[in-house]
Amino acid sequence: MSASGLPFDDFRALLNNLPGPDSAQLAAARERDAQLTKPAGALGRLEEIAFWLAAWSGRPPQINRPLVAVFAGNHGVTRQGVTPFPASVTKQMVDNFAAGGAAINQICIAHDLGLKVFDLALDMPTQDITEEAALDERACAATMAFGMEAIAGGTDLLCIGEMGIGNTTIAAAIFHALYGGSAADWVGPGTGSEGEVLARKVAAVEKAVALHRGHLDDPLEVLRRLGGREVAAMAGAILAARVERVPVIIDGYVATAAAAILHAANAQALDHCLIGHVSAEPGHMKVVERLGKTPLLALGMRLGEGTGAALAAGVVKAAALCHSGMATFAEAGVSGKA
Repeated sequence: MSASGLPFDDFRALLNNLPGPDSAQLAAARERDAQLTKPAGALGRLEEIAFWLAAWSGRPPQINRPLVAVFAGNHGVTRQGVTPFPASVTKQMVDNFAAGGAAINQICIAHDLGLKVFDLALDMPTQDITEEAALDERACAATMAFGMEAIAGGTDLLCIGEMGIGNTTIAAAIFHALYGGSAADWVGPGTGSEGEVLARKVAAVEKAVALHRGHLDDPLEVLRRLGGREVAAMAGAILAARVERVPVIIDGYVATAAAAILHAANAQALDHCLIGHVSAEPGHMKVVERLGKTPLLALGMRLGEGTGAALAAGVVKAAALCHSGMATFAEAGVSGKA
């Protein structure tokens, strides 16, 4: 990535100087795990999660202030008839979150997770990506910076989610730009697109990527030209979490688009992240594999809202508690391996 002297330069500098894992905490977690009252490896991936928490939080595995951050944005591309729902539903769902009536509210209650919802100028949709860039560089950088504030207040596990009518079209365009193939490889039903609506969605992705083709060798340009405010904010939040040593759980198809931008800029940018679940959106698993990740859950979900990440947070919390709360062989008076 070359410097431009423009607002993205600060993010390029961060992406080129990411902190690595805490090797001392990782070694300490492995040493404790070897002494716990269980056969080695018996908790499978829960043990790996505990090690991951230690390495990327810089402390023994524990979760005290988990947060689900849901970013909401609207998109000019909805004018192309790519979704069966009107853009007004985004604001209506944000109101539903505030009233406690959405699925994410119930999952947060079940797993004792904090929830913050960020309204990203819903009355000002981004530009239609089939006609022009979604955002200019300054606006995109400012939205990334806003997303970085999601971890303010001391959260120690960040779950990334989104809400935005039309944003699976945006995500598909990002993946098509990053990974090639055909638009149809990345376009799925989203909120229920089928028939002519689905065909318009594929056409919109094809047209958008073709329009911006000469500028898509820079991941941050992919973000501003084809992305949306919620995607930019999620990218900023993930990046800030890395700098501040906050482990991250990424939700589904759209949230993974934000992560993919960072990964394209630096292949180590997501080492502090887990993929919470594999979405029912057809292209999601293909992206997850490109990112070198294995989802924690596969529940056939495609709702967004951070729901898959929040459910996965329950698993991560259990992994931390098993590591910190389980007795050692010596503490429990249990005989170890002969």
